[in-house]
Amino acid sequence: MESDSPALVFSGLQGRSGSAANALQMYGRILFGASAMLFGVVSLIWRDSDMWQRLLPLHAPLGTIVGWCLVIAQIAGGIAMILPRTARPASIVIGAVYGLYVLSCVSSIVAAPAEPGGYINCFEQLAIVCGALAVYATSETDAARAIVLGRAARLGLGVCAVSFAWAQVVYLQYTASLVPTWIPPNRVFLTNLTTVAFALAAVAMLVNRQARLAMRLLAAMTALFGVLVWLPLIAAHPATLSNWSEVGENYLIAAAAWLVADLHWL
Repeated sequence: MESDSPALVFSGLQGRSGSAANALQMYGRILFGASAMLFGVVSLIWRDSDMWQRLLPLHAPLGTIVGWCLVIAQIAGGIAMILPRTARPASIVIGAVYGLYVLSCVSSIVAAPAEPGGYINCFEQLAIVCGALAVYATSETDAARAIVLGRAARLGLGVCAVSFAWAQVVYLQYTASLVPTWIPPNRVFLTNLTTVAFALAAVAMLVNRQARLAMRLLAAMTALFGVLVWLPLIAAHPATLSNWSEVGENYLIAAAAWLVADLHWL
């Protein structure tokens, strides 16, 4: 792939328009937009959500004003993401919102550099930014710029996958406690297995070897987490808004991985 000129690679992409690949991208955008809306709505009605916690350094009324602006932008961006004609501006809005979330994590990292939670949260938000960047890249008419944006999204997602693997090592017992007991052989084994899967996906994306397959599998595994872990928790405790927030973020990351994988010129 590296031997092809950007224009030649990009023209190959354009030739695939109207194919099943574009349908897959559409489904990815729908999931991405719907998950952004869900996360925004949860933040709208739950003032203890992650979004409001990130705004704590901003005292009232500034924090409240910024929070409402971010919630409205996220919901509007999610709706616009679903519509093909407005996907490009939606990618800018959602990318900006989650880019601000990434920056908001810096204060917690600086305050407690030895605490892994700040880093893990930062890279979760960055993964969503990579998904927005992928949507923006698909609508970019400049071939060279589209390729650069796509590769940046792949590398960024690869770094995030490193963080996901590290998070499961650091929080092994907590992660294992989320695994349903009916899945054999046991919780710790499955947690270790998915940790290895995250690590292998990270390597594949960073060195660009079977990267697309790795991102597809990463998206599928993350989506499966939602089905096996968060949706049953919502069914059991529908009034617990933290579970709704978790499932929204879970599928934002799954959709982001799918959207980056759908960039055929990587």
